[in-house]
Amino acid sequence: MATEIKTLAPSAVWGYFYDLTQIPRPTGHTLAAQDYVLALAARLGLKAERDAVGNVLVHKPATPGLEQRPVVTLQAHLDMVPQKNSHVQHDFITDPIDAYIDGEWVTARDTTLGADNGIGVAYMMAVLADNTLRHGPIEALFTIDEEVGMVGAHGLQPGFSAGQILINLDSEDEGQLFVGCAGAVDVKVSLEYKDQEPTPEGDIAVRIALTGLKGGHSGTDIILGRANANKQLARFLKEAIASYGARLVSFDGGSLRNAIPREAFAVVTIPEAEADGLWEFASDFADQLRVEYRGVEESISLALERTELPATVVPEEIQDALINAVVACVNGPQSMLTEFPGIVESSTNMARVLLEAGHFSAIFLVRSSSDSRKMEVAGAIESAFNLAGAEVDYSAGYGGWAPNASSPILGTLRKAYEEVTGQTPEVTIIHAGLECGILQGVMPEADMISFGPDIRAPHSPDERVSIASVERCWHILTKALEQV
Repeated sequence: MATEIKTLAPSAVWGYFYDLTQIPRPTGHTLAAQDYVLALAARLGLKAERDAVGNVLVHKPATPGLEQRPVVTLQAHLDMVPQKNSHVQHDFITDPIDAYIDGEWVTARDTTLGADNGIGVAYMMAVLADNTLRHGPIEALFTIDEEVGMVGAHGLQPGFSAGQILINLDSEDEGQLFVGCAGAVDVKVSLEYKDQEPTPEGDIAVRIALTGLKGGHSGTDIILGRANANKQLARFLKEAIASYGARLVSFDGGSLRNAIPREAFAVVTIPEAEADGLWEFASDFADQLRVEYRGVEESISLALERTELPATVVPEEIQDALINAVVACVNGPQSMLTEFPGIVESSTNMARVLLEAGHFSAIFLVRSSSDSRKMEVAGAIESAFNLAGAEVDYSAGYGGWAPNASSPILGTLRKAYEEVTGQTPEVTIIHAGLECGILQGVMPEADMISFGPDIRAPHSPDERVSIASVERCWHILTKALEQV
């Protein structure tokens, strides 16, 4: 039973997390989660306030005698990424998450779990509710809509939080303490064309589905070399056009800007005489992908089926220009950090590609801890699509979080980690957008750090969180709060 999650240790953390799974809270729909936090604060007799954009701040007084300690702001975001397997009927705006225990992990059936960042939120609520803890003044800052544009952090006004120390609870690797993060910018491509070219006589229509890829977080998982469904389907289509006379009708791949695309679909027409050849090529291409991604992708599927013949196809010059642009466009890691070996400096994710009924659009999320490298990668995308005649716009840009090598909270949290685990954590930066990058501008005097338990495959239906790691990180957090 899903409610067995509430019996896990620490029970308060898992109890609040389970409650969150029952509150639909995709990005843009966090009002019920905000109300839940405010109701909890009221039950606990704690002062709480909600700002104009929907961020919630709860104040917990210091343990008697510790009032002079610095104010610690615990921070996490209320929203979650809504991803599901294509065969599943699930409405993230109305349906709860079907979470369950799977061995040493908690996961969900065919959807994202929301441990990113629900576990961080649950830690904060458990701290607010636990009167046995010793600590100085605490604020719990629950931000909204982090996953698409960091709306809550961008909307936070100076002075709303008085924290002198900020502990962000949105990291996903227990053995690491994060002291910096990448910035990002959205690159949006669009092209309008006349959808008037009639389907060639004698053609049949074929629907192509590339599925079974792992996907994942477009920041933390980008280094893993997973296949991008949009890129690989475009690669297949380029050869289908060149060798089998295919004409493109539509393309629909990926979903969220910060998720590596797991699935992509297209409809083409081909001369009926080329059908056997196209099916054979598809089988060979799928085998080729399995070889290329051996040890990375285990469930690649490329399926073809006949479908209803459309009245029109994409004009040939538009088809060729766009497919070439998608194939040519940069994707994945682009540069690495020298001072933090093994950490990506800049990357891009071809997150969404849509072509239908006279309209083409594509969305890329470019990340980098270097503003100049970020714009270099964005410029490469812009150049590729400008050559295809498309318009390119930039939006939702934000800077990275600059590390502070002399951070006092780093020393405190490292000591707490060593006392709990007997091991020394790695100090690094994350190739993803943490709200610290924006909050640093709103709270420039605050000493910041980020950590959290082991979460695997965030932003995908394979998302899971380690039960043992959640417990260890709870003890690390509470010990650090005692020592600040």
